[in-house]
Amino acid sequence: MKVNSAVIPSVTVLKGVGAAMAIKLEKLGIENLQDLLFHLPLRYQDRTSVKSIRELRIGDEVVIEAEVSTSEIKFGKRKTLLCRVQDGTGSLTLRFFHFSASQKNNLSTGKTLRCFGEVRPGPNGLEMVHPEYKALDEVLANTMEQSLTPVYPMTEGLQQNRVRSLMTQALSWLDKEGLAELLPEAIRSQWRLPELKESLRYLHNPPPNANIEAMSEGKHPAQRRLVIEELLAHHLTLLNVRKKIHAQGAFVFQRPQQMSAQFLASLPFSLTGAQQRVCAEVAEDLTLGVPMLRLVQGDVGSGKTVVAAMAALQAVENNFQATIMAPTEILAEQHFTNFTQWLEPLGIKVAMISGKIKGKKREKNLEVVASGEAKVVVGTHALFQDEVRFYNLGLAVIDEQHRFGVHQRLSLREKGRDGLKCPHQLIMTATPIPRTLTMSAYADLDCSVIDELPPGRTAVKTVVISDQRRDEVIARVKEACAQKRQVYWVCTLIEESEALQCQAAEVTAEQLTELLPELRIGLIHGRMKSAEKAQVMQRFKGDAENPYELDLLVATTVIEVGVDVPNASVMIIENPERLGLAQLHQLRGRVGRGSMASFCLLMYKAPLSYTGKQRLQIMRETNDGFVIAQKDLEIRGPGEVLGTRQTGDMQFKIADLTRDADLLDRVQQLASQVSADSQQVSAITRRWLGSSEQYGHV
Repeated sequence: MKVNSAVIPSVTVLKGVGAAMAIKLEKLGIENLQDLLFHLPLRYQDRTSVKSIRELRIGDEVVIEAEVSTSEIKFGKRKTLLCRVQDGTGSLTLRFFHFSASQKNNLSTGKTLRCFGEVRPGPNGLEMVHPEYKALDEVLANTMEQSLTPVYPMTEGLQQNRVRSLMTQALSWLDKEGLAELLPEAIRSQWRLPELKESLRYLHNPPPNANIEAMSEGKHPAQRRLVIEELLAHHLTLLNVRKKIHAQGAFVFQRPQQMSAQFLASLPFSLTGAQQRVCAEVAEDLTLGVPMLRLVQGDVGSGKTVVAAMAALQAVENNFQATIMAPTEILAEQHFTNFTQWLEPLGIKVAMISGKIKGKKREKNLEVVASGEAKVVVGTHALFQDEVRFYNLGLAVIDEQHRFGVHQRLSLREKGRDGLKCPHQLIMTATPIPRTLTMSAYADLDCSVIDELPPGRTAVKTVVISDQRRDEVIARVKEACAQKRQVYWVCTLIEESEALQCQAAEVTAEQLTELLPELRIGLIHGRMKSAEKAQVMQRFKGDAENPYELDLLVATTVIEVGVDVPNASVMIIENPERLGLAQLHQLRGRVGRGSMASFCLLMYKAPLSYTGKQRLQIMRETNDGFVIAQKDLEIRGPGEVLGTRQTGDMQFKIADLTRDADLLDRVQQLASQVSADSQQVSAITRRWLGSSEQYGHV
């Protein structure tokens, strides 16, 4: 298919767009005529017909024609001009807070007006506040708008009429020059999609009989046509990422042998059916000679770390190194502890690289990684640093990858490239990702789900309670500890300052120590040294030889991921309304890891916002991470759920992943139909993502 690649003119070619106007438009993401045409209306006003006052309803935006029966200025807290108008079917008040003497004269008794505005309730019946109006003459009486009036997203210094005027010019250019139609006629016919030009004309100038309800919901065929092409552009970009990575090839790993069998035999538990299935999928990927790109999702406590260990063993058995990257020091330390306990008995050296490890110890660790002596390397963001060099990296495991951002999941492979091949990648997350995001943001990955919890796990009961009942909560903590159970008390602050969060935790720990002198209380927060945190966690967790030394652990949200203490069965979260659903679910997942009944108390501070109430209700109703993830997507949107809001990734011009989820299957099929035509693929992605193709870099 031949694609028109003509340069799209800048908005400065339009009449009325000088340097100042261009800057204002740029704030809306509008730099050229295509950007302007893709700047779709938020809603529409119907000025195509006159409504009688009798048929008006509160909230209507309508045109009326009526005669002024009274006009007077009222003096109160503010001077107000009130005009009573009637049309033979009823009467209505026009209210003006800002008016001039000439305006007062133009609204004198006996004048017939055509008014447009929103119908509101008033002290004396229906009214319009500051409506648009004109005196009705014979010429005006016979003319009405021929299409619905669009209302556009705006920025400071822009008026609707100015944008509508510019859009009229852009539509004229569309008719003469136009935008290339990038979806072949056969595909449009198959999916019953209108042409691009037709869709844009319709959306900027809908006819009077247009289905406003469908358009307000984003479900009109003209809107869906544009949404499909934009989703297709994002999907093709990620498929291109996958294609480029696969083209580099990867080392073939033979299937797990002796070490893997020894490892499984050493575990004090058997793998669940879901773990066995996912391990098999990963093992198969590693034998194929193309870089594995697999996302493993599993709710908190489902056993993803064992899957990662099995993959790492397969790399080691094939004489390659494996690295496991975690987003926090605590999670990295826990992984390091687990992998050391599991793998060193098999003769495999495990090293750790993090920002907190400095001096000679750091130099030694870097040396054993570079020489290949350390076969498994655990670390934080520090693994990205240039001085970290691997001997022969064959597998990169990225845990809780959404904490790193979309770009960074592509970065670790640079560490293992030998110029020809790149390492396999295993992405893990305990934050379940809704299918809509999996199909869009992770279209370059194969997906596995560990959808089964180990036997003996009990569902956590969640209670929502006001901080006015703090004394009752403290009594409950005392009772739980008396029964030889352990408790987390998590402090949150709305401020981003880590110092303030740590201070809040310190104050809470002091208060609880005074109120519960019989309990052994510990404190952990992000500003403590790595060794201090590890020591506190060890005292809280204990082991087979040394029982736990702390009954109650006061913490900031640093314990959100990775901390595994089976005897902890009560979680108190202060100010939970300040956290997102995914974070609350992760925190709650720190309890319920043993066989005893477990509880999570969400202690909120009134008054709650609407969103805050929503979140807490969802937490109370379900423990299903995938249900929670979907609700989180609906409340916060994809950019925040993926942690990419600040990076520009997953930012759509027109599409909405929550609203348009039903189109993703169709988009996948479309991608397979057009992906063979590289010129067409390039044109589609360039139209919607620009020359950088955003997160499509490899």
